[in-house]
Amino acid sequence: MLSLERRANPSQFWLWFTPVLAVILTMVAGGLLFALLGSNPFTVIRTIFWDPLAGTNASYFRAQLFIKAAPLILIAVGLAMGFRAGIWNIGAEGQYIMGAIIGASVGLAFFPTENRLIFPLMVAAGAFGGWAWAMIPAILKTKFNTNEILVSLMLVYVAQAILAKASFSFLRNPDGMGFPGSRNFSTYPAARNLDLIERSGFHWGAVAALGVAVAAYVLLTRHGIGFRIRLAGQAPRAARFHGVSPTRLVIFCLGFAGALAGLAGIFEASGPSGQITENFATGYGFTAIIVAFLGRLNPLGIIFAGLLMALTYVGGSLAESRLNLPAASIQVFQGMLLFFLLGVDMLTNYRIRYGAARVKGAGA
Repeated sequence: MLSLERRANPSQFWLWFTPVLAVILTMVAGGLLFALLGSNPFTVIRTIFWDPLAGTNASYFRAQLFIKAAPLILIAVGLAMGFRAGIWNIGAEGQYIMGAIIGASVGLAFFPTENRLIFPLMVAAGAFGGWAWAMIPAILKTKFNTNEILVSLMLVYVAQAILAKASFSFLRNPDGMGFPGSRNFSTYPAARNLDLIERSGFHWGAVAALGVAVAAYVLLTRHGIGFRIRLAGQAPRAARFHGVSPTRLVIFCLGFAGALAGLAGIFEASGPSGQITENFATGYGFTAIIVAFLGRLNPLGIIFAGLLMALTYVGGSLAESRLNLPAASIQVFQGMLLFFLLGVDMLTNYRIRYGAARVKGAGA
């Protein structure tokens, strides 16, 4: 008979090995899925995880890794700060959308003016847009004790409705012959998020993602705010005795996450995406939740987790085109990663015993 025995202290070994185990289990289960779909599982797994790095046209696909990873890392770092404090922002997708809309609106308001200050102004506006959208659940949480999970999630659908309105109405390109969507930023150099190294995929969004991840790590480990965040998440009662203000913490964590999601939105709109369209939202805000947990809510771990998840995006697209796999199968494959991560994460706090649970003990 199998039983679970709670550990006296979380296992540091399993804390860092569970993401690796989750990836291995995802490959195994994903391989079975692809086999049921009539594809060679080894070929599919190789196409997803190896070909973008060392296969044909690998330089192009490596550039795509930075493009896909940058928004995931930015959003996931913001979410991780809140998750560590027990504040569950599930609406980063909406904050991402609103940051893109507001940032793009500011840039397009100056069209066709050429001024080097336009792009920084767009970035600031994008961060403000995401922050302002996150303040809605923050204020409702602190003033009326609403559930931030439900409010932030419902606001995603409101943001999507505003995105559709922007594409068909107030941001629609007047020279676009009636087609929905804003002007393409490739025709507006002053507002374009260009690659810092040509064809590398390393644009200002990637720089921001790396810089924010390092800054967030320092904040969590070397600053009083980080101490209060960790204390609130690990010992809420002790945090209250220590004088940690729940109101300030909610406003800071939700605002910080919203601002980073907004940054991701405007960097994407002015760079890889190139314009605001009805289909601009690609699910980065939801995928970043997987990235945050895969990186163990550690900003530096999130960098590697973001690159891994970006690899599944790039490799998944490659598998779709080369092996004729349905797009839904790749989405299921990505979802498996979170499923297995949450499943095996219990090994951090529990050990599996044969027979009845014994006295609590520490260790791996």
